[in-house]
Amino acid sequence: MLRIAVPNKGALSGPAAAMLHEAGYRMRKESKELVLVDPTNEVEFFYLRPKDIAIYVSAGKLDIGITGEDLLIDSGADAEVILPLGFARSTFRFAAKPGTVSGIEGLAGKTIATSYEGIVAKHLAESGVDASVVHLDGAVETAIELGVAQVIADVVETGTSLRNAGLEVFGEPIMKSEAVVIRRSGADGDDPKVAQFLRRLQGVLVARSYVMMDYDCRAEHLERAVALTPGLESPTISPLHNEGWVAVRAMVPAKEAQRIMDDLYELGARAILTTAIHACRL
Repeated sequence: MLRIAVPNKGALSGPAAAMLHEAGYRMRKESKELVLVDPTNEVEFFYLRPKDIAIYVSAGKLDIGITGEDLLIDSGADAEVILPLGFARSTFRFAAKPGTVSGIEGLAGKTIATSYEGIVAKHLAESGVDASVVHLDGAVETAIELGVAQVIADVVETGTSLRNAGLEVFGEPIMKSEAVVIRRSGADGDDPKVAQFLRRLQGVLVARSYVMMDYDCRAEHLERAVALTPGLESPTISPLHNEGWVAVRAMVPAKEAQRIMDDLYELGARAILTTAIHACRL
């Protein structure tokens, strides 16, 4: 069986479980379950702390895992990303008292407090900056006020917490992260079981990003209509009983669907419908 590590709690857990369910896999019914066997799909799920997943995968104990790219880098584990999943996105930034540090070069000789020591240390090394890093498990915003550090590095969303603490971000982002599927570096890239798992998740990602659009169109306007809905390869065109009319079906990006419907209507298309896509293989 394919052995897969899945986050057992936190911000990654719910979205990962939802994606796996949409991909057709059996999911646990109680949060206390640590191992779940899905014999139909020949998969065994192991529910682990998100921070530990990269370690288990890199050690070869599990075939693949779902975790955050930030947690992978922070762990220093010998594992690699094989599929971005598009959820749990975050941005890591440096912050300090206004006017005290203007860029990464100003970090030299300073102490940086963070919960992600591995990420910060890697970024400093790549930038050629010599600074000290202090690990804190949480509430890093108070580190500067209490004299533990002159700079902090943390996940920044709106920046409200930083502003409330009298801090401001500076410099370019340290990194941008999202949920990813990982495997041990150097692992067999042709494993058919892994390939099937990835195809299923890719199918979910496409199904979430596209809708199926159907509409009726006058034949003389077909080329202009098809330009609006080119589909993935090309749209399906079928003649209607009423002469001079055709039915068109194509996949379109979900975020652009309303605009495309407006444009088609202005072109003279009618009976314009969109339907959700629950699963697909491309």
